[in-house]
Amino acid sequence: MHATVTDTRATRSSRLRGLYAVTPDLADAAQLRERVDAAITGGAQAVQYRNKTAAREQRVIQARLLAELCRSRDILFIVNDDVELAAEVGADGVHLGREDGDPQVARLILGPNPVIGVSCYDDLARARAMADAGADYVAFGSLFPSSIKPDATRASLDLLGRARSLGVRIVGIGGIDAENAAAVIEAGADAVAVINAVFAADDVESAAREIALACDRAERDEYD
Repeated sequence: MHATVTDTRATRSSRLRGLYAVTPDLADAAQLRERVDAAITGGAQAVQYRNKTAAREQRVIQARLLAELCRSRDILFIVNDDVELAAEVGADGVHLGREDGDPQVARLILGPNPVIGVSCYDDLARARAMADAGADYVAFGSLFPSSIKPDATRASLDLLGRARSLGVRIVGIGGIDAENAAAVIEAGADAVAVINAVFAADDVESAAREIALACDRAERDEYD
């Protein structure tokens, strides 16, 4: 069942597992929807709308379109950076970077149930503080070299395991693809956030499926 206004934060957060597809900066809303739909068909369990180049009006159009798509496909929908946009389109949550505000302020705007995720880079102390401030998941990375952010802070895989004690969902990000996704899950992540390895592929559905299956196998091996 897709997240609704009656779902608890815990219910929504538990849906964050496996492939967490993060959108590219794509101007064409219809093409973006088509590619996100393919990623969902391939196995993405959550989608984050991220567009660093579009004007506000275009971002509203795209976010609303994807919110409707994810609702129809029973997929968790998160908006990057913009708490007001997340509230406006009825997203299931928001993802905050270092400059995007405090989780407690976001909670006041969004209400009790939406998921709040926070980028924590290579900083376990920041992750602990954000969890204490009400974050539902924390993201670490870049775990591998990333073409999206080539100068990004690098985080080690062992940080994911150490973060398990925080009691929130753990997301790995940065340079993740079908070859290394399993290692991220095995190290302690619940989900892998991926842009290029999904959306830069000629066949988005197949690319998403490879990563999703790698995550599923790693998760099963962990509990076998």
